[in-house]
Amino acid sequence: MRILAFCLGLAAATVPAAAHEFWIEPLAYQVDADGNVAGHLVNGETFEGVTYSYLPRRFTRFDLAIGGGIAPVEGRLGDKPALNVAAPAEGVAVVAYASEVEVVRYTEFAAFLRFAAHKDLGDMESRHRAAGHPETGFGEAYSRFAKTLVAVGTGAGSDLRLGLETEIVALANPYTEDVSAGLPVQVFYADAPRAMAQVELFEKAPDGSVEVTLHRTDAEGVAVLPVRAGHSYLVDAVLLRDPAPDLAEARDVVWETLWASLTFAVP
Repeated sequence: MRILAFCLGLAAATVPAAAHEFWIEPLAYQVDADGNVAGHLVNGETFEGVTYSYLPRRFTRFDLAIGGGIAPVEGRLGDKPALNVAAPAEGVAVVAYASEVEVVRYTEFAAFLRFAAHKDLGDMESRHRAAGHPETGFGEAYSRFAKTLVAVGTGAGSDLRLGLETEIVALANPYTEDVSAGLPVQVFYADAPRAMAQVELFEKAPDGSVEVTLHRTDAEGVAVLPVRAGHSYLVDAVLLRDPAPDLAEARDVVWETLWASLTFAVP
């Protein structure tokens, strides 16, 4: 029975989940100055999903920035939670994770179109057919770029860009600033803000219930998100592009998606 349980757990952790969000969920969004910054890597929906262990083969970077310094998140192979380090300083800790490229294959064209519509990726039916791609058995490469904000001690400071290929940056500190009128975030792709991008906001209430709302960035890539005290949040933005020729050939894919996420709480 133990072997069966292990196999089932391994299968659940390796099933492709390109249509699911990926985020860092801290065990606590506010910790003492001498506490630990700890959290799970989660793949799922509406704040529920499968947690991943600390597996360096799955990521290209895993860093913690605070107080003007930045260092890799160190762990032991297989650790859960994957993030569990002593706070190196007081302030707002910005943790960033970039995954390796993974691939999902679609057996139904309709499933791909539903995903594209949900994430507002454009008229992918016309684009897909115009490119002459097959409607079944085609592959999509995807990468995850997740961040979280944890208040250490006073929680003073600010989020910052860490150079992820696509990245969501909080333009206010939810732990120390008045965000009753909304928390502004800016979405980036490469070196430029993403204008008119869809932003999905998952709001978890103290009772565990989750509400999902859709928002859109302005010409500067900024969206002001409604937030409430005592709630925690997951912000998600997805973009689709043609894969580079070498990636398309090596992984047998016709599309590539990049997923950005940011988690935080409002005290």
